[in-house]
Parts: sequence; C-alpha cells; structure tokens
Amino acid sequence: MRGKAIMIQGTGTNTGKSMLVAGLARAFSKRGLNVRPFKPQNMSNNAAVTPGGGEIGRAQALQAMAAGVPAHVDMNPILLKPQTSTGAQVIVQGQVAGTQEARDFGRNRESLMPRVLESFERLRGAADLVLVEGAGSPAETNLRARDIANMGFARTADVPVILAGDIDRGGVIAQIVGTQAVLDAEDNAMIAGFLVNKFRGDVTLFDGGRDDIATRTGWPCLGVVPWFDAARKLPAEDVMDLPARSQSGGQGIRVVVPRLPRISNFDDLDPLAAEPGIDLVVAEPGAPLPRDADVILLVGSKATLSDLSALRAEGWDKDILSHVRHGGHILGLCGGYQILGNRISDPEGIEGPPASAPGLGLLDVESALVPVKELALREGRALLTDTPLTGYEIHMGRTSGPDCARGWLDFGKGPEGAASADGRIRGCYQHGIFTSDAFRAAWMQDLGQTSERAYAQEVEQTLDALAAHLEATIDLDLLMRLAR
Repeated sequence: MRGKAIMIQGTGTNTGKSMLVAGLARAFSKRGLNVRPFKPQNMSNNAAVTPGGGEIGRAQALQAMAAGVPAHVDMNPILLKPQTSTGAQVIVQGQVAGTQEARDFGRNRESLMPRVLESFERLRGAADLVLVEGAGSPAETNLRARDIANMGFARTADVPVILAGDIDRGGVIAQIVGTQAVLDAEDNAMIAGFLVNKFRGDVTLFDGGRDDIATRTGWPCLGVVPWFDAARKLPAEDVMDLPARSQSGGQGIRVVVPRLPRISNFDDLDPLAAEPGIDLVVAEPGAPLPRDADVILLVGSKATLSDLSALRAEGWDKDILSHVRHGGHILGLCGGYQILGNRISDPEGIEGPPASAPGLGLLDVESALVPVKELALREGRALLTDTPLTGYEIHMGRTSGPDCARGWLDFGKGPEGAASADGRIRGCYQHGIFTSDAFRAAWMQDLGQTSERAYAQEVEQTLDALAAHLEATIDLDLLMRLAR
C-alpha cells in the first residue's frame, strides 16, 4: 500500500495551515479513508509526547486525533525548539539530536532530508492519504536552497501543493500572486491549486478577487473558507495564539500567567480558557501582574534560567512574592515548578553556558538540569482530591528537597511534585493535568467555582464541526483528485 499525498503550504506563518490539515484529516477520515498527518519540519516549544515516548509538535498530535490515530514521531520528524534568540534544540524522529545555532542548522538541515523522507514513506505505506503541512512560507527565497519544509520537500517527494492565503490579514491577492512571482518555474509547477482562508462576512463578495487570482496564476481555486470562530477551542501551537487564550474581564477564578520569552507547553492553558468559571489572564511584558489574581500559574519553559532572569527583569518576582503574602495560590508546572524552588543549576550547559541561580524560594526544593530527557505519558491520581489524572512529562530536570515529602500526585511510583506546608504553593513536572475533567473540577471547587465541562469531548465536537465547515467550503473531491 502506498497512499496518495497532498501538501498544504501557506503564503505566510499563521495562515491557518494546521487547522486546515486537522479539519481535512477529520473530513477525509469520516469519508472512510485511512489518513495520516505529516509535517517535515516544525518549530515550536509547544510539543506533545507520543505513546512510543517521543515528541512532536502539538499541532501534529491534534491532527492525529482528528484522523483518529495515535500520534507518532514520523508525523513530525524534525522539530526545532528555540532556546535562545539564535539557537534551538533539534529533535529528530522524536528524540534529542543536539542543539544548534540557526546559522549552523541552515547549513546542515538538508542532511536531515533522508530522515524526513524515511518517516514520510513509512506513513504513506500505512495510509490512503497523507496530508502534509508546510512551515512558514515557500516564498522565503533566501531559505530555498536548503529547504526541507516546503518546496524542497514537495519536489523531492513529488507531492502536489495547495497554497493557502490568509484574507484576514489583508492583501490576499498579493499574497498568492506574489508567491507565484518569486518562485522558480519548477516550484510553481508543484502548486496544483489555491484556497483562501479566514474570510469574514459574505464570501460571494470575494468572487471577483477569487477569479482574479485564478486568472493571474492559472491555478484553480479549491474554495474560500469562512472564519471558523470555534478554532479557539482547539489546542494552540503557536505562541502567537497566546493572546487569544486570555479572557480578562470575565467572572470567576482569576488565573494569571506571566508570558515569559521561552514559554513552552502552554497547552496547559487550553482547558482553563474553555471554563466559564475561570478568568484567564496572560500577562504581557511591560506591565505588572494583576494584583487581584487568585492563582498565578507558571507554565513550562524551554530555557528556565533565562526565563527566571526575564521574570526578575520585569519585576514579576516581587509581584509573585506580594501575591503570596496576601494569601494567593501559586502553581508551577515543569519549568515553572523549578522557578518556585530555592535554586536551579545547569552544570552541564543543557540550556546554554553552565550556570546556577537562586529561584524564588517559595518551595523548599532545588532543581538540576540533566542530559537525559524524560518523555512519558502518565496516568494516576491527584492525592488531595482523590481524582483520576492523566498527563505527560517532557523535561530535562530533576528536583528534590523537603517539600517533595508533600507530593500531591501519584502515577504508581509514589507521591510526586511538591507543596508548601499550607498547600497554597504547589509544583510538579506533569503537563496536561487540566485536561482531566474530574481533577480540573475538584481544583476549581477548592477555589470556589464549579465545572461541568467535558474538555476532550468538546475538542472532538469542535473537530467534527471544523470538518463539516471545510466539507461545505472546500472542493474535497477536487483535492483528492489532485493528490498523488
């Protein structure tokens, strides 16, 4: 078996490629096809752990869910996780392969193409249709020579491309026509059609624009996709989506999340953002943390010592200490857990030059970064509320100290995490704990709010709605005929 494949590329970043692939995966799987998502190269600090113990981009895990199949490392063979302004951790087929500066990776990434093709062919051998997602834009001609994410992959693997433009940001005619203008003839020959995404209002008003693009490019239009407002209910991948998670001004528990430069695995916020009883505030740099917070939530970090320094530079350490003095609650997850302790050490230079720094001192623990990354899906219970819990670990740290004696999670190996004597300050290495409805409801009840949401069920319902949305607006029969 060797299934068909087609690739969705965008005229720029955040044009909705990930959502389009997720919706198409659900739509074609509902038609009875065996579908697999694939993204040759991704750059994101919002990663997911696969059942096999690897990591891939969060968007590919969502796309796998949409297709009704387990997430697999072959779905995103190259994942770049930025640690500094110029360097990133490189994940190859789910495992850490090292850290590289952007300049070095730019020179070396074409050497990764065999691994990309290897993963792609394995997926293709198990599917009727592979839906491939590009990265950024193929119009970045300065990157074309060593590209493995867009046209470099499409031409090497002989996969036709549908080019998606984002009309919401304006200039969609120039986006699509301009992309054709800067691509060479061989790359342009790979584009089999285009679509326009994120249209607000009466789509017939764009009939003239659609026809103009088709006339200028010679490409068929597969559809004009109206704005899908429910997309905000799906797990976010890009840090650009973080502001949409903030819903300041609501009623209920006020949860404040400092937005640090290397924030990671912020999918922890998605179930909270979906709760009417939670007022989630993502605090942006340059402003103090709101003084009326009920809970300050420190989420994961790809560079904990660097983010700790940034937190202090913003003065947020003083805001956090004031919050504690006034009886507030704090929860730290993964990197946020480490920040709450007495000290963080990186003796082997895992995240940069070897260094050590005092933490906030709110938990009597110390953390050290180690070369071995912990990657695991977990299932257990929250001890204080006696509720079932699922989560995942994705970290390169070890934490110990007296407050670990008050571990509040149990995944079958004894208590984990740490808590202060009064229980108002807690930390753990587990991500994804708020997706567990019973745990989230008990946590909210302890803070004075109720919850009746079924988060995973709502995500599934949203994927169904997205699939119906695309069925109604994209010519899926044409798309299938164009695939090869």
